[in-house]
Amino acid sequence: MSRDRDPRTLRRPARSALIAASVTALSLTASGCVVVHGEREILPATTRAEAAEALKEFTTAYNAADKAYDGDLDAEHTTGALADIDSARLKAGKANNPGGNPNHTPLELTDAKFTIPKKAGWPRWFLVDAAGNKGGTARWLLVFTRSSLDDPFQVAYLTLVAPGKVPAFKKDADGWAEPVPVNATDLAAAPAGLSQTYTSYLKNGGDTFADGPHTSQWRAVREKNAKKPGLVTQYIDEPLTNGDYAPLALRTTDGGALVFFTTRHYEKQTAYAGTSFPVPNKDVLALTKGEIKQSLMMEFVSNEVALDPKGRGKVTILGRIQGLTSAEGS
Repeated sequence: MSRDRDPRTLRRPARSALIAASVTALSLTASGCVVVHGEREILPATTRAEAAEALKEFTTAYNAADKAYDGDLDAEHTTGALADIDSARLKAGKANNPGGNPNHTPLELTDAKFTIPKKAGWPRWFLVDAAGNKGGTARWLLVFTRSSLDDPFQVAYLTLVAPGKVPAFKKDADGWAEPVPVNATDLAAAPAGLSQTYTSYLKNGGDTFADGPHTSQWRAVREKNAKKPGLVTQYIDEPLTNGDYAPLALRTTDGGALVFFTTRHYEKQTAYAGTSFPVPNKDVLALTKGEIKQSLMMEFVSNEVALDPKGRGKVTILGRIQGLTSAEGS
């Protein structure tokens, strides 16, 4: 159910002079016409006012979709990993509650802090760090992205991070942040390869990542679950790096980077011969094709946020949200 989709177009009202400046401009000189390509200009990804409006529109759409269990209501506001996770969640909810979400509580995001990088080319993107009325005291990190001036901003990454763990970002005199190239060589791990490095770590271990709930502890849980009484579990992990799943990184004040990236995970559970397969919960069943006789293959999409230090050191996974996107019984 992955959606490495083309961004949908949705024309917005006229934008400020800041955004308008990114459109291709023509200027006359003594020698003739000079073309200035907007995609090559280094500009803030958006205005602060437009970023605030994008957050408001996303929250409204997200709440409407959650209340009705209708993925169409926020499809224009999500993309990449979040779109995969959210659409599957809503599909399962609709199957089990056709009348809508009986436990709906509107998401409220407050104390929003906007980090907007100044960059050339597409995609343009920015980060929101906000407090939420769900998830305890965790900070909500949302990465909004778009691939052209006519596209709406959509949330590609949504993770929750413990309070006090969000780093300070490097900014210029005007308050604009600095994006980190995905092929940066001054970090402990290049952002472009972090998805692959993480999936390799989950399989084989290694010393790239610091110990924690999303690294050493997750590997320990997997090892324990691999051979439960009457049930064998196998894991396959794959990187996701293209299109709307591409990693995005911001420079921190200490020279490191905060990196958002995506991975895909498969989990196959097989019951021993002569034993019955344990009945999955209703949300899993709603996303399952085929009849579960002896085994169940589940597909998950996960989005992670990592602190990638300058030079040598270990990468710390600060947060990870994972969702079941499909399943197949056999």
